[in-house]
Amino acid sequence: MLTLQVQDHAKPPVFSNIPVPTLDAHQILIHTAACALNFADLLMIRGTYQETPALPFTLGMEVSGNVAAIGSAVTSFKIGDRVAAFSGSGGLAEFCAVDVSRCLIISKNLPFETAAAALISYGTSHLALTHRAKVRPGDTLLVLGAAGGVGLTAVEIGAALGARVIAVARGQDKLDACRERGADITIDSSSEDMIGIIKALGGVDIVYDPVGGDPFVAALKCCKPEARYLTIGFASGDVPQIKANHLLVKNVDVMGFYWGGYLSFAPKTLTKSLTQALKLIVNGTLKPHISEVYDFNKSIEALDHLKARKSIGKLVVRGPKPT
Repeated sequence: MLTLQVQDHAKPPVFSNIPVPTLDAHQILIHTAACALNFADLLMIRGTYQETPALPFTLGMEVSGNVAAIGSAVTSFKIGDRVAAFSGSGGLAEFCAVDVSRCLIISKNLPFETAAAALISYGTSHLALTHRAKVRPGDTLLVLGAAGGVGLTAVEIGAALGARVIAVARGQDKLDACRERGADITIDSSSEDMIGIIKALGGVDIVYDPVGGDPFVAALKCCKPEARYLTIGFASGDVPQIKANHLLVKNVDVMGFYWGGYLSFAPKTLTKSLTQALKLIVNGTLKPHISEVYDFNKSIEALDHLKARKSIGKLVVRGPKPT
């Protein structure tokens, strides 16, 4: 089968033909229809992601398609089922073997591209905002990197939960996308004084931060007493150092949040949240934004586009045609 593999962390990924995976007892084989890209894929290429597989490995963390085969102990899926899965890796291939604990049956009304694009981004924001930050109607939610893959979902889910959403992004086109997804207030990080604007609004109850770096320092200054600060990731490449006395003085909670980690210590919590998020997508409450869908032979171009950070929302790659 055709795959996109990382064979050397110092070199770009390459297209390769490898055997179709053999299944463990609790795995299913997905015939890939779509695979969504994530910033973590770029980290895996360099070998700096916290869960980078051993070389060589196939890229692609979230995948959708039809079940092509099932392991000997699998009873909850059958061949032909429409599924989506957080594979962690292996999705940029014709077939992907995934443990059933990471898979969900999806509605026939949910397109494969949408399902793949929704898993990590909507799953992350839904679980972070409902389970960790416990957003309440009327809370003021500040979203950094608001036009990115997870940031845009935080805007949308926050608005659906009744929060007043302040979206921070760079450029008018990205700010427009945030408003379309429910942001009440938008701030251009390239030209506006975020701290001054937010303090004039009375501060924020919750910060959703997939960026880190200097924006973390600025956003912490915008927090009300007893605010909840969600650290989602560090797209800036800079992991900020927190001065504990600032947390003490303002009574602020800084919460670490790693969506994939719930698979190991609370998988039912993750699955319940993701099921709720997908239902909201099917009924039209949430509307995933896919920036572009690429044919499989354009996978490297898609990764370059992701690296350039010019996209709004998610980038998706179609599965390769059968070999």
